[in-house]
Amino acid sequence: MADTLSPNKPGAVLFDLDGTLVDTAADFVGVLNHQRAIHGLAALDETVIRNTVSNGARALTKLAFGGKEGETDFELKRQELLDLYEEKVGNEASLFPHLDHLLTSLEDRSIPWGIVTNKPRLYTELLLQRMALDCSVVVCPDDVAKSKPDPEGLLLAADHCNTLAEHCIYVGDHERDIEAARRAGMRSIAARYGYVDPMDNLQSWRADFIIDCPSELLPLLDTAWV
Repeated sequence: MADTLSPNKPGAVLFDLDGTLVDTAADFVGVLNHQRAIHGLAALDETVIRNTVSNGARALTKLAFGGKEGETDFELKRQELLDLYEEKVGNEASLFPHLDHLLTSLEDRSIPWGIVTNKPRLYTELLLQRMALDCSVVVCPDDVAKSKPDPEGLLLAADHCNTLAEHCIYVGDHERDIEAARRAGMRSIAARYGYVDPMDNLQSWRADFIIDCPSELLPLLDTAWV
């Protein structure tokens, strides 16, 4: 059973994947514009695609082709997008700057780190394999009954790390990430550097902390635990 005493360091540091830990936007920009070209459409602006990545394949399909979920043409194009992405996942992706140092520092301090994502396991595992990333726990929608903003995945990750949710920190770039952390009883960090819509008001998310650059994460971890 996880230790109930308050630790002098985080029991685990958990991350959202796309837009928080890994910059996957370039993969999606290439794939989505390739798909549009297949259908005789012009390329979309990179920034527009980047700001939509965190909302998943359905949002990207709607961005590229319009339509409504459930319609046959919409679902065919969504599946086409996923098939194209499976071929290219990880080709252009990279850790956000300074996060390699952060992950090494966590490992040096024996602090487990992991991922809780709404990205299906097939694509998550392909991405992590191609990037040679190895963490303590990875929780995907396939592992839970309800995805974020439901806290189930975060609670499962804490359990895998043999710690309590209240001893964990969760970092995300979407309001649903912060809501999930709050509902799980975890401290939360909102990553403004991620795929955040310029119209979003991060203050309204009620995160414990907001960071503008990944380099702010490491010194903040100690501050967050005071």
